Amino acid sequence: MPDKTIRIRNASRGRRPVMLAIAGDSASGKSTVTAGLVEALGPDRCLSISTDDYHRFDRFERAQKPFTALHPSCNYIDILSQHLQLLATGQPILKPVYDHAAGRLVRPELVEPNEFIIVEGLLPLHSKLARACFDVNVFLDPSEEVRRAWKIQRDTAVRGYTAAQVLAVLANREDESAAFIRPQRADADIVVQFAPIDGRDDPPGVPMSASLLLRPTIQQPDLGAILQPDVTHAMHLRLARDTDGKPVDNIHVHGYASPEDNTRVEKMFWHALGHKDIEAPERLGRIGADVQRSTPLAVTQMLLLHHLLDGGR
Repeated sequence: MPDKTIRIRNASRGRRPVMLAIAGDSASGKSTVTAGLVEALGPDRCLSISTDDYHRFDRFERAQKPFTALHPSCNYIDILSQHLQLLATGQPILKPVYDHAAGRLVRPELVEPNEFIIVEGLLPLHSKLARACFDVNVFLDPSEEVRRAWKIQRDTAVRGYTAAQVLAVLANREDESAAFIRPQRADADIVVQFAPIDGRDDPPGVPMSASLLLRPTIQQPDLGAILQPDVTHAMHLRLARDTDGKPVDNIHVHGYASPEDNTRVEKMFWHALGHKDIEAPERLGRIGADVQRSTPLAVTQMLLLHHLLDGGR
């Protein structure tokens, strides 16, 4: 099993933080996935950082620039990389803060490293130095139809945009998304895609299904147990071809399964990860502050939680 070739080793004594990167385009689900992991581990053990805080310009300054927030020139990529290196070696940072509600850069804050550090955002895997700091790299890759719907829903409800403004932003960002955001998919150990099942007409409220591509760049768990007949109609593991043509494991979790099947799938998946003696955290699978719950999301978070607890090996 090949290991990552570059590691940032702890310069001080004691255990180094376990660091997870979650990259993806705007409204791809990064904050939702991260929030469940932080709540599962507890804020006393887990720190989360958004790379949006490293925007070089505020929303009003960006309007005068020839690029968008997706462009590396619009972000302090070098400072982000330096800060990740400091955190990976157990040192504090003075982190900038971007206020999405106001579109402004505000007073920076002192951040101390923690046992687990999750860094989510548009460009966490853009630089080689940043990538070297992470134990596990994840790329969220929902279908464009799904992502656009999520972005319209979020930006109109939370950030004060109209639907027409959101669509204009998406169109303006397309070239930079293709040039800078999507290429990070190649550096991910795990690629997650949320999407509806083709040919199904599920009613509103049915969670998206999820496909998890597990690359051998890190030690992935042995999931043979989930091939048992009583769960394969709700979740199955199959061999797929990666973008380079090499075979990889692909876990597919159906969003339309019954509550009873979902409960069984989650329990079996958690046990297959080697956690038979403790229950999976209840917070996993929840979508925002809503009561709605998604087993595909829960399974995704279980896998990432496993890697965090396992130290990213």
